[in-house]
Amino acid sequence: MDNTTQERPHVIRHAKGKRPEFYEPPGVDAAMSMIMVLASELSVVRDRLDSAERVAKANGLDLAAGIEALELDQDALEEREARRQNFMQRLFYLQLKDADEAAQAQTSEGFEATIHEIAQP
Repeated sequence: MDNTTQERPHVIRHAKGKRPEFYEPPGVDAAMSMIMVLASELSVVRDRLDSAERVAKANGLDLAAGIEALELDQDALEEREARRQNFMQRLFYLQLKDADEAAQAQTSEGFEATIHEIAQP
């Protein structure tokens, strides 16, 4: 069976509990997480590009010229956009999780208390 055509199921997983913090300034841990996701993606892309160049060279193909002349169809463009969206979700995972947790923590009582506190002279 060809594993390259199989898609893994999309499962949203969140770790439970408080995340460990390694850096004191707020946001640095989130930024480091984003940097590590980017570094991981870049490493994979470089390996795949190296593989493509080696295969092309072994088969006498001018890969650079082919890439320059490539015109993508709508399906390819949509595939790339879906891949970008998936990447962005992974990149901003911690921020999206924090926003989701904050939204779930909001209650009408808390909203009323905030309004009451702001309205005090």
